[in-house]
Amino acid sequence: MHPKEFKKTKNNTGKLTHQALPNSQIIVDEDFTNNTKVNSLISDQRNRCFTLYPDEKAISLNSNSIYEKDKNIVIFILDATWACANKMLRLSTNLQDLQSISFDHKMTSSYQIKKQPNELYLSTIESTLCVLELIEDLSQKDIKNFLNPFNEMVKYQVKRSNEEKNIRFRPKP
Repeated sequence: MHPKEFKKTKNNTGKLTHQALPNSQIIVDEDFTNNTKVNSLISDQRNRCFTLYPDEKAISLNSNSIYEKDKNIVIFILDATWACANKMLRLSTNLQDLQSISFDHKMTSSYQIKKQPNELYLSTIESTLCVLELIEDLSQKDIKNFLNPFNEMVKYQVKRSNEEKNIRFRPKP
């Protein structure tokens, strides 16, 4: 998680994602090259590590499996604005060396307050749900409530922006 993102308390989808996933960690930094936690996960021979990042060399989860026998899947999700995520990846040579994964989808973000740079860009929690749906054998029961905290946050933000007539936040029509 980018340090700027970590400071946000009211609209941090990375923190919501972490709370929804018991086997996750938040590691705050901008350059993870020398980060002990990150490097120990990458160097652990029991792990197969990836970065969730859409680039032309990414493995598409829609048509490929990332499982390898006797390996734990570790996915580094860069939680930041797109500009900060690009910088994090550019600075973090250890993450650059990992295979990236991505996915195709037709979902539009439910984030109404925060404008995405592209209509198909998703928040961290929405992207994580897409990844979980593609790599896990999950029933609808397992994931049906995954986005509830996010959806409640969005409803609250819209309500508050309407109440305060806050010109900084304008919900999508």
